[in-house]
Amino acid sequence: MYTVLLVLLLLDSLVMATAILLQAGQGGGLASLGGGSGTEMVMGGRQATTLLHTITWWGSGIFLFLALILAVMSSRTSVPRSVLEGGPAPAPVQQAPLPIQSSPTGTASGKVRRAIREPGG
Repeated sequence: MYTVLLVLLLLDSLVMATAILLQAGQGGGLASLGGGSGTEMVMGGRQATTLLHTITWWGSGIFLFLALILAVMSSRTSVPRSVLEGGPAPAPVQQAPLPIQSSPTGTASGKVRRAIREPGG
C-alpha cells in the first residue's frame, strides 16, 4: 500500500510540474512595481480559469493529501531506535603494553638519582 501511494505521489508531482510549466505567466513581475503602472497590472487582472489552472489546483491538493497520508503511515510503522542499535558489535580493543622507561646513567636524570641516593656526594 505504501509503495502504491508513493508511486501515485511521484506521478502527481510529474503531472503538476508539467501543468505549472505549461501555464502562461501573468507578466510584469517585479518590473511592474517600478511606478506608473495601474493597480490592475500590479495585482494581476482577473483571468479566466483554464484547464491547466484547474489541473494545478487539483494536483497540489492531491499532492498534499498523499504526502500527509504517507507521513502518517511511515511514522506508525517505524519504531524509534538508536543509530547504534542493529550494527555489528565492535571487537574488543587490546591495549598495548607500555614501553619500559630506561635512562642511561650518564644523563642528567641519572645524576639526579645518584645525588638523591648519596646525600654527601
